[in-house]
Amino acid sequence: MEQVLDAYAKEYEEDYPLVCVDESPYQLVSETRQSFSDSKGVVHTDYEYQREGVAQLLMMVEPLGGFRQVLIQERNNSHTYAHTIAHLVEVLYPAAKCITLIEDNSSAHKLAALYEVFPPERARSIIKRLQVVRTPAHGSWLNIAECELSVLKRQGIAQRVATKEELQQQVQPW
Repeated sequence: MEQVLDAYAKEYEEDYPLVCVDESPYQLVSETRQSFSDSKGVVHTDYEYQREGVAQLLMMVEPLGGFRQVLIQERNNSHTYAHTIAHLVEVLYPAAKCITLIEDNSSAHKLAALYEVFPPERARSIIKRLQVVRTPAHGSWLNIAECELSVLKRQGIAQRVATKEELQQQVQPW
């Protein structure tokens, strides 16, 4: 826990950003019947729904830089993680000298997966620009990205979303 708190206590440096990353599943469901209003204005809703699969919300937050991005993926595994980290290092922070990455201890968080997805030279160049700080087993609440995901799910997404495209449309303005 102290390692995470020490990382948060550092002064902001543009060349050395601190980025929090977390993921969360989101169940996609569609309505089986449309709601309607009766003549008195009372809304009648049938609570039956149909499962449409699961999407993964991947939150990346730089708290001191005021930056947030949410990626929506099909699944959460080590290869998705590798692509997310590559996006973070090469697209979002190409000029950063070293990125401090705060993440939890998910089994999908394996830097070795970069070698499975990319050529060794590219994987190594990505890893060399990272300093990984993991939250303790029961301290994932220390990850600001987890807090941001919680707020997003409560404020930015409707009760029922049927497709990844709908989910993206709701997440984008938030």
